[in-house]
Amino acid sequence: MSGNALCRIDDLSVCYATGDALALQNISLTIRQGQRLAIIGESGSGKSTLGRAIAGLLPGNARVSGDISWSRDGGLFHGRPLPGRDIGTIFQDTGATLNPVLTIGEQVAEGAVRHLGLSWRQARDLARDLLERVRLPHPSHLLGAYPHQLSGGQRQRVAIAAAIAASPSILIADEATSALDTVSQAAIATLLDDLVQQENKTLVFITHDIGLASSLADEIAVLRAGLLVEHGPTRRVLSKPAHDYTRALLADYLDLSTPPLISEAAS
Repeated sequence: MSGNALCRIDDLSVCYATGDALALQNISLTIRQGQRLAIIGESGSGKSTLGRAIAGLLPGNARVSGDISWSRDGGLFHGRPLPGRDIGTIFQDTGATLNPVLTIGEQVAEGAVRHLGLSWRQARDLARDLLERVRLPHPSHLLGAYPHQLSGGQRQRVAIAAAIAASPSILIADEATSALDTVSQAAIATLLDDLVQQENKTLVFITHDIGLASSLADEIAVLRAGLLVEHGPTRRVLSKPAHDYTRALLADYLDLSTPPLISEAAS
């Protein structure tokens, strides 16, 4: 059961200075404690723009109208959220998000030093524990390793560890599995599922993969050309879609003559 509002989006529109088309148009959405929300749609539908807006990571050339408020210390505020502290983000390309010249231990520990006030020694101990929590082998050894020494799936687990280091309320996974092979995708999805269940964290899972969305999310928001065309419980959206665009997406992934593959947690 979802709880208090952690992020409230009211009539949000976003346009980039490089073009006249709106990347997002009049989006209204509330994200609550303990919720697992999947944002789905085709490439260019505005999924990542919405994720970056929620995380307060829109680029400087973004023109924004509407309102976003975030939760901190039990109340909603209208300033920018602190990346890493209020919201942890996991991106698709770990090659761009992990610094090649810093060790794994330094990169996982950094958020705890910056936001939790831990010493580097304390944060290094926390980083080792986090690497173990994301099920990486030999975490003590990995503290001194560099990103290029790890596989793609291992780097994504490091990115998850770094994202949760300062205990953010919301975890945003932006196409976090799409660059991985099928086995690694399933493993990362299972890991995210376990982490949010164990700590009652809120997960925003941005994906074009309806199969993964159906197994991870309790609610689905469908974007098309920057518009929120459908939003509701996962089981309802997948079994009785209300919008033609949602039905077209489902036709590419699911046989609508059979029940959708939805986990018990997402039903």
